[in-house]
Amino acid sequence: MSKYFIYSKAKKLTFLTLIGLFLISLSSCGVYKKTDARKVSPNPDERVQQNIEQGKGFRLLGKKKQAGEFDFATSNELWRATLETLDFIPLTTADYGGGIIITDWYNNSSETNESLKISVRFLTNEIRSDALLVKIFKKECATIQSCKILPVKNNLNTEIKIAILKKATLFKNNMPTKPYILNDGDNQ
Repeated sequence: MSKYFIYSKAKKLTFLTLIGLFLISLSSCGVYKKTDARKVSPNPDERVQQNIEQGKGFRLLGKKKQAGEFDFATSNELWRATLETLDFIPLTTADYGGGIIITDWYNNSSETNESLKISVRFLTNEIRSDALLVKIFKKECATIQSCKILPVKNNLNTEIKIAILKKATLFKNNMPTKPYILNDGDNQ
């Protein structure tokens, strides 16, 4: 037998011995003990809290998020600012879990054969210049059957992005973005 073979066997045996000693020490120090399931709460949050209070457990990186909890919609200033900026266009998709807003085709009726569609993708929750990706598409239709869809390559993307970022900053600082004036018909 070679020295390497004997050395690797000894290494494996040492490793297995250490693991065995570790498992024995866990069971002998009281970390593991039998419990009666009828005396334990069925709510896992209560069990976790009780174990932490008794010093039997710990949490890594705070509380785990529950399914269905979204911090993106109402607490995110960028999301709210985008919805308010694009409130003149009907939306086809507003998925705050996925971080995207897509408008329907919009035509302001001055050009009957052109329509615009805006897509806003959220890359981060922070209010920064690289937090949003705004894409605009233009649909030109000579007839109903012959339409071309092209990406818009002008400053409108940047203008929308800047408007959203300004409004988001106002939301973050709790400043009103625009006053809502109710017109009751008397003040015309």
